[in-house]
Amino acid sequence: MDRNTVIGLILIVLVLFGYSYLTQPTPEQQAAQQAAQQAQEPKNPQTQQAAATPLPADTAGLFASNIADKGENVVLQNDKLRLTLNTLGGAVAKAELLGYKSYADYRSGADRALTLYNDSDARTEFVYELKQQNLNTAQYAFTLAERTDTSVTLALADSAGRTVTHTYTLPRGSYLVRLDIRATGLQNYLPAKAAALRFNWSDRVRQQEKGFYFENMYSTLTYRSEEEGTEKLKEQGNDDESVTEPVDWIAFKNQYFSSLVIAQDAFKDVRLASKQEEEGSGYLKHYAAEAALQLDPSGAKATTLQYYFGPNRYLDLKALNGQTVGGKDQDLQELVYLGWPLFRWINRFFTLYVFDWLTRLNLHMGLVLLIITLLLRAIVYPTTRKSYLSSAKMRVLKPKLEEINQKYPGQENALKRQQEQMSLYSQYGVSPMGGCLPMIIQMPIWIAMFNFVPNAIELRQQSFLWADDLSTYDDILSWTADLPLIGNHLSLFCILFCATNLVYSYMSMRQQRDQMSGEQAQQMKVMQWMMFLMPLFFFFMFNKYSAGLNYYYFISLLAGALTMWYLRRTTDDEKLLAKLEANFKARKADPNRKPTGLAARLAALQEQQEELRKKQERFKRK
Repeated sequence: MDRNTVIGLILIVLVLFGYSYLTQPTPEQQAAQQAAQQAQEPKNPQTQQAAATPLPADTAGLFASNIADKGENVVLQNDKLRLTLNTLGGAVAKAELLGYKSYADYRSGADRALTLYNDSDARTEFVYELKQQNLNTAQYAFTLAERTDTSVTLALADSAGRTVTHTYTLPRGSYLVRLDIRATGLQNYLPAKAAALRFNWSDRVRQQEKGFYFENMYSTLTYRSEEEGTEKLKEQGNDDESVTEPVDWIAFKNQYFSSLVIAQDAFKDVRLASKQEEEGSGYLKHYAAEAALQLDPSGAKATTLQYYFGPNRYLDLKALNGQTVGGKDQDLQELVYLGWPLFRWINRFFTLYVFDWLTRLNLHMGLVLLIITLLLRAIVYPTTRKSYLSSAKMRVLKPKLEEINQKYPGQENALKRQQEQMSLYSQYGVSPMGGCLPMIIQMPIWIAMFNFVPNAIELRQQSFLWADDLSTYDDILSWTADLPLIGNHLSLFCILFCATNLVYSYMSMRQQRDQMSGEQAQQMKVMQWMMFLMPLFFFFMFNKYSAGLNYYYFISLLAGALTMWYLRRTTDDEKLLAKLEANFKARKADPNRKPTGLAARLAALQEQQEELRKKQERFKRK
């Protein structure tokens, strides 16, 4: 690779890996954003809803005897989910995932299920928009009308025969909860429009993992519209949005878990808001959603919703698409971000299935990552070997390149010199661009894993060596105050990754230097400092990232360095040169052979420049 190619690759790496670090707002910017959002809150209906301010009480006398300020809990449970319903409002009060723990409970050894949704931080309201006023079910005490092993029906009724019922169904072995809402006897109170029921939902999402920065980065309010597909509000700072097209589902997502609600007939007139919480508060985001639902006032047809309280596991979410209400593919797996199209394709059709297969073998997660790394390295080994041989061929031809440099010295002979070099490579059957192929192939894999590992819930709370949790940073040394760029800890896997990156960069630079001569060799010496600064840049970026990701990069670079060492040790330069001389003789014996590739293009360029020079001389004579 020449100087321009190396510079281009360095810039690509800096842009792709540095984007998330360089674009994050400073603490001052975050404070300014929060102040601006708070100044706008009185005018923002979404944020007002997030504050869970009760709507005015029923003033028409409907269900007046049921107005209350507290209710009773009713528990619905299977082997995966414990759902607590409250008769006040007939809504979900708490959702606990039985197979998971928060990081705090994991570290302390407490035997508590992970609380994903809790009415101490969240609120659900169903508001009937009547002709004269609103009827907010959150202010009324429902009664337990019916109960089975998998369902609960809560009812709100009065002496006039008017009823509102909420029927919750939790199948065995599922994270999906179906809610059927029926209202009867309200025809005379409802306006003449199909959407007379509004769904108001808010949640102040708690931090469940060890590191705020990483978990917050992958937490966002996500939704799926019928026209645009899956969309999300921004991860950093505050954001709000009004969606005019129908919306299939809305998800309050954090890194590894989601509270999600699906509408059978789609949400309409949707308004969404996300407010950033401060680090150290114990919370990530304050989400709020407000939407209109279809309602049959006769009660003949239920308004059906479906909740999902569970983990963000790609293949499991994809399998749920056939079980959701609405009768269509809901693309729930889009909650798990796998990267841009090319990288998503790698993760979707390779990494996910290999990772899932290895996980099902009950292998340790550290071993799973090691196997995937070695497997990926084995896949790219043929191109790596081809690339190395291409570099080795250029290395053994270096004396001949030096002769060309001495024959055509100076900047004025640069084009001629480069043409002769390309002609030399062509005569000996060497491709100077062959060394770039592994970088082109490996870069998408690196970026694909950059997107995959932080979303792999299987790594969560899995210890390996000194790391107690591969899904978060492995701090071997920590302190209280945040230091600029570093934070409040040192990650050992990050240090190993950066140290290995330094060794790998040195070996790559030496290999490049050995094949270059003249001005190119001098330019390569100047570029070395850029290559050696990259590991330092990566340290400041990846010190906050998960131990699993740093471990993968460490093993991948270590395998790459060992591969490079092995190829150098097993390559006989004398035999290689003899083979190239044989190629040269064979090509020279063919009188009809013409330069191809870059050599041919350079020859054509030189002919064009020579013709232009002759025209300029003729013009001067006139």
